[in-house]
Amino acid sequence: MPREKEGKQKTKGTPLPIVPVLQKFLKTYEKHCAETQTSVCPAIKEDLKSSIHNEQILRKFVLVRPDDSPPSVLPVSLEPLLMTIRDACYMLGKELCVWGLQLSNPEIARLASLLELKGRTACPLTTLELIDCRMDLWSLGRLGRALPCSCLHSLVLDYCRFRNEEMESIFSGLENNRRLQVFSLRYCGLGPQSGPRLGSVVCQSSVRELHLDGNYLQCPGALALLRPMAEYAEMQGKDQPDSRNPPQQLQAKERTSSTSNQTTKPSGAETGKTASGKERRKKGIKKKIKYSTEAGPWLVKLYLADNGIDGKGKEGENGLLEFTQILTCLIKYSAHLREIDLRNNVLGEMAATDILEALRARKTDACLRCQAENKQEDCVVVWGECNHSFHNCCMSLWVKQNNRCPLCQQDWVVQRIGK
Repeated sequence: MPREKEGKQKTKGTPLPIVPVLQKFLKTYEKHCAETQTSVCPAIKEDLKSSIHNEQILRKFVLVRPDDSPPSVLPVSLEPLLMTIRDACYMLGKELCVWGLQLSNPEIARLASLLELKGRTACPLTTLELIDCRMDLWSLGRLGRALPCSCLHSLVLDYCRFRNEEMESIFSGLENNRRLQVFSLRYCGLGPQSGPRLGSVVCQSSVRELHLDGNYLQCPGALALLRPMAEYAEMQGKDQPDSRNPPQQLQAKERTSSTSNQTTKPSGAETGKTASGKERRKKGIKKKIKYSTEAGPWLVKLYLADNGIDGKGKEGENGLLEFTQILTCLIKYSAHLREIDLRNNVLGEMAATDILEALRARKTDACLRCQAENKQEDCVVVWGECNHSFHNCCMSLWVKQNNRCPLCQQDWVVQRIGK
């Protein structure tokens, strides 16, 4: 009798054990690798064994080519992993990262089919990273057509070299995309001609984080990227004084999208009702996967480090001056922007001073980050040894460009921080 009671307690409300699921997954993966005459990825195998040993769910698959593999060894392929995800009906994987592989057309076709199944897929991927991978024009076009139908919240294509027509295949899949939150194209060889298209994509999608470090947009490309966002922000800021506070839907999603591991508070907490832990988890998951929102220039974080933005192009200092004007306009009026990275660009002292003044000239007492986080209290103030004071959030951005006080040009040393 006690054993029966113990058995009921053990099975009531408990999920299926993960160890047999992962063991079956590993066995199926090895079988598909043998059938396709490809090598088992050491990273995949190691992660599976580690998850089995620790009895943990494996949510991230990292497929990478071994650095020390001789030419005689069979290549690592994406196809056996995708076949395993389908056959094992593994519904717990959220992230797929592929590094340094030559992806064939059949592999991309299978990946695109998996993405297009949306809620019915056996692997509802929310993050896709194809880093330093080689794909031809057909593959990029097929992947681009799958993006509007996918559940992806993050797409990373760092170190993938693209020509203009190849990049257009991806851009076309992002127009009016209401799910994708993070888009990364670091070190992809993008030039000034990519700026206008990037600006159009940001304005017609729900992308909130744009990573473009290590390209060569220069002043013309960066200017074309920022201009439509700045014009929209200025129009909203001048015509609608209260529009600087983003819609409630956007505010909530900024908080949930900042870290993927945070759990959303249940609605029962607002009404004062109590809920069980199981109900709270269910509600949290529902809010966490609902990323659909209106398309528009909702950019929160912009990374443009090392993009050759300076006064040395054919536009000269006039190009840099125009870029600075558009950037400061965006900073002043955007209700969403809270972080900009311009490191390793030669902007000069005058541009840096204008940027800081734009941070200080915003229409409310709160600075960029405090507005984006919807804080009600005033910003924290920092004093330097020179007795000049600024918003701490503003100075944290300033010191990335210049470690001198913007007003007296003395070395910036923090004296105290407070209200």
